[in-house]
Amino acid sequence: MSLSRLPEPALRADASGASGSDKPREECGVVAVHVPRPTDMAALVHLGVFALQHRGQESCGICVAGGDEIRIEKDMGLVTEVFTEERLDKLRFAAARTGIGHTRYSTTGSSLRFNAQPLTVRSNKGLLALAHNGNFTNAKRLRDEMLGEGAVFQTTNDSEVMINLVARYAHLSLEDATARVMGEVEGGFAVVLMDKRRILGLRDRNGVRPLVIGAFREGGYVFASEPAALHVMGASFVRDVRPGELVVADDDGLHTRQVLVPEPTPCAFEWIYFARGDGALDGVQVHASRVRMGEILAQEAPAEADMVVGVPDSGLAAALGYARCSGIPYDIGLYKSPYAGRSFIAPSPHLRDQKVRLKLAPTEAVAGRRIVLVDDSIVRGTTSGRIVQLLRDAGASEVHFRVSSPPIRFPCYYGIDTAARKELAAASMGVETIRQRIGADSLHFISEAGLTRAIGLARTCLACFDGRYPAGTPDGASEKEQLEEFALD
Repeated sequence: MSLSRLPEPALRADASGASGSDKPREECGVVAVHVPRPTDMAALVHLGVFALQHRGQESCGICVAGGDEIRIEKDMGLVTEVFTEERLDKLRFAAARTGIGHTRYSTTGSSLRFNAQPLTVRSNKGLLALAHNGNFTNAKRLRDEMLGEGAVFQTTNDSEVMINLVARYAHLSLEDATARVMGEVEGGFAVVLMDKRRILGLRDRNGVRPLVIGAFREGGYVFASEPAALHVMGASFVRDVRPGELVVADDDGLHTRQVLVPEPTPCAFEWIYFARGDGALDGVQVHASRVRMGEILAQEAPAEADMVVGVPDSGLAAALGYARCSGIPYDIGLYKSPYAGRSFIAPSPHLRDQKVRLKLAPTEAVAGRRIVLVDDSIVRGTTSGRIVQLLRDAGASEVHFRVSSPPIRFPCYYGIDTAARKELAAASMGVETIRQRIGADSLHFISEAGLTRAIGLARTCLACFDGRYPAGTPDGASEKEQLEEFALD
C-alpha cells in the first residue's frame, strides 16, 4: 500500500476552548462539490461549510482540486475565523472543479490541530481527500491491525482508518475499493471522498448520520450533511443518500450503488436538536417534527400555567407546539444574547454559575406568572437548573419544565458527544430527583413512543435513551470513555 500525507499549512494552536454547554454536540458537517466547468470552488464550498457551522465549531477545512492540482486550507476555529479572503485566495486556481469541506467537533480523536479535516493523502489511487461525520465503532481494531502490518497514521481520528483501507485495495478502482471498505467499517457515519475528477458520498447501512444530494442548474452535484448547505450554495435538493448507498458524481452525472442491505435507523437527535429547522432529512421536515414534539408533550404532560416559554434557540419550536396544543399563551420569556457564542471568554471557576447569564436573560413577561419552560434535552442538568433559577429570580411564581426528548441515559457511539454515562443525570437519577436538582415545580420528558410518533419514521436510533445500539458498539466497549483509547495524545 502506498500512502503519504500531502503537505499542509501549519495549523495554529487550538483556541476554541470548551464550550461549557450542557447540550449534546454533533461531531461535524460535510460538503462535497463537483461541477463540469471550472469555477470559484473555494467560494462555493466556503458557503457550504458556513451553512453547516452549527454541526461543529472546533475546526474547519476546505480542499479544492482540478487538473493536476489539489490545495487544502484548514485550522482550528470557526469558519469566519479561519477562512479570511487571504486564505480563500490560496485555494483559488483556474482549473478547480471539485472540492470538499468540513466543520468539526471531536468525539473520537482529540480536539487537536492535526485532527482537522478534510484529510488529504497521496495514494496509489492518486490524490484523495476525505471528510467524515460520525464514528466507526471498529476503528480501534482496524487501526491496530493495520499498524501491525506497517501502516503509518498521522492523526488520531478514525477518518484516517477509512482512507487507509481504501488505499489498501490497489487492484480495485476508487469506487470498488470504497464499496469494499463500506462492508468492513462499522458504526454510524456519512462520508464524502474525492479525487481530482469526482466526488463520492456514502452512508452506513443504518443511515444514522444524514447526507443529502443537491444539483446545480448549470450542471454538477453537491453532497451535504443538510439541505441548508444546498440552499446557500444555489443547488436544488434531489434526495437523501440512502442507508448503505454509495453515490458517485462526475462529468457523466450521478452513479449509484446499493452496497449494503439498508436497515434504516437515523439518529432521532437530528430532529430533536442538531439539524437546522429549515430543512428535511429522510423525508421528515425538521421544524414540523419539533412542533409535533411540543404538541405531544402537552398531551402527555399538561400543566396549569399562564405562559409557555422556550429555551432559545433549540426549545422554541417545541414550545410553540406545546402552546398551540395546550391553549396556554406563548411568549418570549428568555432573551438570548447574539454575542455570547463560543468565542466569548469563559468566566473563572468562582463565577461558573454566571455562565448562563452571559447567554440568557429573562424578560419582564415572566414576573408573577406560572411558566411552562420547554427545552430539547437535559444532559447533566446543570444548565437547566440555572435557567430555572433565572426565571425565579425574575419573579416567575412557578416553573414547570418540559423536555422534548426522553431522558438521556446512555452514551452515543455514533458521532454525538453526550458525555460519559456517569455524567448523565438520567443515568443515575429518576425524574423526581432530577426535578429536585434543577429546582422545577414539575418535570416531564416526552416518551419514546411520543418522540417516534412526532418524527413519523418507522424506526430511529434511540440508543442514548434506551441503550439499544442498532449499528453496534466499539469493540469491547461498555462506556463512551473507551472510544478515547483511540486517541494517542
